[in-house]
Amino acid sequence: MSTTDAGLIDVPSAESTYRTVDGVDLHVVTAGDPEGPLVVLLHGFPDFWYGWRHQIPALVEGGFRVLVPDQRGYNLSDKPRALSAYRMGRLSGDIAALVESEGRESAHVVGHDWGAAVAWDLSVRHPDVVDRLGTVNVPHPAVMQRTLQTNPRQLLRSWYMFYFQVPGLPEWFLSRNDAAGVASVLESSSNPGAFTATDLQHYRGAYRRPGATRGPVNWYRALFWRRDDPPRERVTAPTLVVWGDQDDALLPEMADESLEYCDDGRLERFPNASHWVHREEPERVNELLLSHFEAGDGDESQ
Repeated sequence: MSTTDAGLIDVPSAESTYRTVDGVDLHVVTAGDPEGPLVVLLHGFPDFWYGWRHQIPALVEGGFRVLVPDQRGYNLSDKPRALSAYRMGRLSGDIAALVESEGRESAHVVGHDWGAAVAWDLSVRHPDVVDRLGTVNVPHPAVMQRTLQTNPRQLLRSWYMFYFQVPGLPEWFLSRNDAAGVASVLESSSNPGAFTATDLQHYRGAYRRPGATRGPVNWYRALFWRRDDPPRERVTAPTLVVWGDQDDALLPEMADESLEYCDDGRLERFPNASHWVHREEPERVNELLLSHFEAGDGDESQ
């Protein structure tokens, strides 16, 4: 079995820990000064904590304490079978509890893909937990829902969400031939070079585990069959929206529309980047995140 814990990155302070939240054990990579401002990084599909490997060293160097979980259903974290375990309120509740497990009341929170959906939900369901919000290539949930219902182009791009409702088939596709399906999803949705051969071996290692594809697919099924909308839509936390315009699954105009739900929102576009902009343009994305968080820490110190 391939190692898919904190040993994958060369950050001296990085270590693998486990935190129990809502009866689920989450594998969490921690790094950086335990007394530093807290940043939580949330991966999406078909990813795991390693998806933030370019951001973790930069944030640690910037003086931040970083928590990067394998979200429930993924990699080294528990993989509940029940669809109800993947309701959105439970997914964002995991992150609220994770912040509390660090002895903190709040944190800066960044998410990509499904992780961005969780981060958006956390910001409206548990607004006191989020100091500053960062989202990468997933729009505000109200924008996503409205666009799916009104724009045939987005409905066509979201075909895979319906495919994932088929029992057993997506799990077989992703795990077949030593997780070749996972590797193909990563490569087909990114620009050349975003994932190295070594990266893809790490991803295959993460998806060799028992039940490794069932949990991630169940996130999509729960969205359809265990819908759990938050009590409000307005985001009060200062928000940075990062968007790669060459995303083949999401229409770029949804990024602009997401700002309409933010009291204090800012959009940074990457015209040539794909859905995986934080891997393809890591230096610029890191600069944006550090600037966004440091501005907040400056506000809090006044």
